[in-house]
Amino acid sequence: MIHSAGLPAPLFDDSFRAGGPPRTAFSSELPTLRDLDWAALYAQLNENGVAVTEPLLSPEQCEEVISTYEDPALFRSTVVMQRHGLGRGTYKYYADPAAVPLVRALREQLYPPLAWMANQWAPLLNERAFPALLDRLLAECAANGQIRPTPLILRYGAGDYACLHQDVYGDIVFPLQITVMLARPGEDFTGGENVFVEQRPRSQSRAVVVKPQLGQAMIFPVRHRPVRGEHGFRRHPVRHGTSAVESGRRTTLGIIFHDAR
Repeated sequence: MIHSAGLPAPLFDDSFRAGGPPRTAFSSELPTLRDLDWAALYAQLNENGVAVTEPLLSPEQCEEVISTYEDPALFRSTVVMQRHGLGRGTYKYYADPAAVPLVRALREQLYPPLAWMANQWAPLLNERAFPALLDRLLAECAANGQIRPTPLILRYGAGDYACLHQDVYGDIVFPLQITVMLARPGEDFTGGENVFVEQRPRSQSRAVVVKPQLGQAMIFPVRHRPVRGEHGFRRHPVRHGTSAVESGRRTTLGIIFHDAR
């Protein structure tokens, strides 16, 4: 069976209806994960190149994650973007995501259904499959010298923006990542839209602008996605960035699943 994006439709058993692949454990901190429609998110990802979830975090949980920004002990490095030609703004990598319960819970509990999605893509792209659990992926990363955690918190003020980029970090690259909106668009900040640019072979690039609301998350490719062409599936490279913030302060949480070298 083929769905509207031209990719094979998933087969779901009763265990998947609970919100993810079999044996996924859901923390009481994140009850909304139980209600996510992964079939619909997978279809949306294939159709648009990016999928937007229902809110994963409550307003109070968003504030809890934002509050970590001010604790230097939680971070392994701070990047001032304009110093590196990346845009303008600041982001910080967590030293140990497990030290922040909400970040740990999101990374661990979102990984299994995203691994399922990645493994639907793998044969279409002639790429490897990924383990079902995050700790196995991180063990692979560590064996390859990728030992630096990659979850990060990003803060943009007026005039700040992010250039188009990909978050690769090493030879082992999990193909999907997530960004969670922690601020209220239109109230805490204006502008600052999420921009995704898909490069299409022998055609003009395609831009998608996404405006998640407080607590919502975007699922999108790290490097590329499969798109059916005339002679089978092709890789469409995807880069992402952020347009300039017009006013206020915009804060997001980035969940990348592979670690960095």
